[in-house]
Amino acid sequence: MKQAKHIVRKQIKEKLNLLTKEEHIKLSREIAGELLADPLFMQAKSIGITISNFPEVDTYEIIHRAWELGKTVSVPKCLPKTREMAFRKLTSFHQLETVYSGLHEPIEKVTEETAPKEIDLLIVPGLGFTTEGFRLGFGGGYYDRYLMKYAGKTLSLAFEMQLMTDLPIETHDLPVDRIITNRGVYIPT
Repeated sequence: MKQAKHIVRKQIKEKLNLLTKEEHIKLSREIAGELLADPLFMQAKSIGITISNFPEVDTYEIIHRAWELGKTVSVPKCLPKTREMAFRKLTSFHQLETVYSGLHEPIEKVTEETAPKEIDLLIVPGLGFTTEGFRLGFGGGYYDRYLMKYAGKTLSLAFEMQLMTDLPIETHDLPVDRIITNRGVYIPT
């Protein structure tokens, strides 16, 4: 299973790396537009979302809009010793620091932890997705562990090219409630 996941991750990364900067910006804006119009996003008072790194769907514009709409925005802080993560409230991009692998995470001294029950909508990242809501993450298992203690609504943002007919799914994998792409919204039945 690990071998299969590794191969699929590599294939998806290769596809994503073919996106030009212009295509990436255009498609990310289309996805942001779909998200901002989605009832799950509109009803959420508090969202959990990652700080994106190219070539992931850009989340900076989404975070700006969430702040403008008066939503609480929390972003993940990875805790490598336990391989878990905690979300922390973010009110400014100045509250971020660059950590391992070029990831941007909240600075603990200037942000407050958000309990899982305080997040209405968790935007779950991934590399590959099925239309049934299953995802292939980046391999750390951080979100899989977090989702076990999170009971709110979930969705993922993806470029259409990240949708797969089949992914290596394991028994502990939990599907998201919907996937928003540049071509529309997929709601698993």
